[in-house]
Amino acid sequence: MRLALSSPIVVQFPGQCAPWEAAAGIEDLALIAETADRLGFDHLTCSEHTAVPAAAAAVRGATYWDPVATLSYLAARTTRIRLATSVLVLPYHHPLEIAKRYGTLDRISGGRVVLGVGVGSLAEEFDLLDAPWEGRGERSDDAVAALRAAFGVREPAYTGTHYTFSGMVVEPFGVQRHVPIWVGGRTMRSLRRAVRAGDGWMPFGLPAAELKKMLSQVDSPPEFEVVLPSGPLDPIGEPDRVLRRLATLADVGATLAGCTVVADSAAHYCEQLVALWELSAR
Repeated sequence: MRLALSSPIVVQFPGQCAPWEAAAGIEDLALIAETADRLGFDHLTCSEHTAVPAAAAAVRGATYWDPVATLSYLAARTTRIRLATSVLVLPYHHPLEIAKRYGTLDRISGGRVVLGVGVGSLAEEFDLLDAPWEGRGERSDDAVAALRAAFGVREPAYTGTHYTFSGMVVEPFGVQRHVPIWVGGRTMRSLRRAVRAGDGWMPFGLPAAELKKMLSQVDSPPEFEVVLPSGPLDPIGEPDRVLRRLATLADVGATLAGCTVVADSAAHYCEQLVALWELSAR
């Protein structure tokens, strides 16, 4: 099981984010990304919401940094760590829009993009963006297939149930011809979608026992990634507890642990990442 960084600052959930994150800026985030990059963490993340309904902000939070802008900046500040959306809401975008925007990011980062994708869960945001709410799962399935045909291709062609295109040039286009696509979600349907059409699964909000049971019900293809959140870790203060948590994730079937650490500043966050990396090497 490898370690990844579930980026702080860029998403701020009420009751979960530390007070320092509210005032943190891009240099704080870059310092953390550079540390994770230097240590060898697999990837860092950034989520997507255009606008969160005010009534939902108390639960979901209101702070969501734009993934294209954020990951593009971090691409210039790092050298090897992968840049993952966690997650990009597929029905908000035409597949060629994703192929162009994230293909450009893939090119400027030297092929480090990972597309974590989801079907979306905020009906109000769908309405705001004039995106169809009904049938979003089927639309997302077709979008994944369209992305397979379009990413890394100058003149892509595809005919599907919701998207059809040909005779259009996408320039620049991604370095990776097969960009990793990880499906987000917390249902068996999302897991089956990930096994059928993706390269990995990024669940959230599920207990270990349920995750293990769900994973036992599918036949995952070779090199299929299971990206599980670690929850808050304190490797300096509670190293034994951290090791137990990592062992639990590995036992469930995680190939990647999306790690967050408790900290009171960006500098402290980096110290915790160093301690976590050293613990994982034991």
